[in-house]
Amino acid sequence: MFISFEGIDFCGKSSQIKLLEEYLLANKKKVQVIREPGGTEISEKIRNILLDKENSGMYTETEFLLFSASRSQLVREKIRPYLDKGYYVISDRFHDSSVAYQGYGRGLPVGVISTISNLAIGETVPDITFVIDIPVKVAEQRRLKKFKRQLDRIENSNRDFYERVRNGYLELLKSGKRFKLLNGEEKIKTLHKKVVNEIEKFDLR
Repeated sequence: MFISFEGIDFCGKSSQIKLLEEYLLANKKKVQVIREPGGTEISEKIRNILLDKENSGMYTETEFLLFSASRSQLVREKIRPYLDKGYYVISDRFHDSSVAYQGYGRGLPVGVISTISNLAIGETVPDITFVIDIPVKVAEQRRLKKFKRQLDRIENSNRDFYERVRNGYLELLKSGKRFKLLNGEEKIKTLHKKVVNEIEKFDLR
């Protein structure tokens, strides 16, 4: 089973991914957690380019194509082989991020993003995608309160950008049954129970 978590930065994806991994392992499942961009030697090198604040002059088209290249490598080197071996693959972001960030956020045509994404990932689409939604103002509060590290190139984007990204995710929620909306302002344990409930319903199909 292929599971992805999406949402604007600081929405709480990492906490839910960790809890789901622990739950599946406790139930004797084989699990592999991956992140985007990254996850392979080549993809991690691309990640460093994408997130480096020194690369402030990067064009939107370049950004998207680099994300797609990293994703393509990850799909073929890690995701597909693990799925073929019966693993639960949990991804911290996947191709929907490009629709939200480079499409709605940066203004690239969503149709172009979809076409290139289809080449990059082929038929490797998540079975379930959890979108953790929080207001941009809440994300900013969390960033100031909890995150002391340096922000990367994309995290340094302004509020208007993140509002557009959030709207992109809300639009994606309308586009298919695999998307599951979670209120990121709810308690972590409450959200985890909802995630587990959706996973169990899927497994019973």
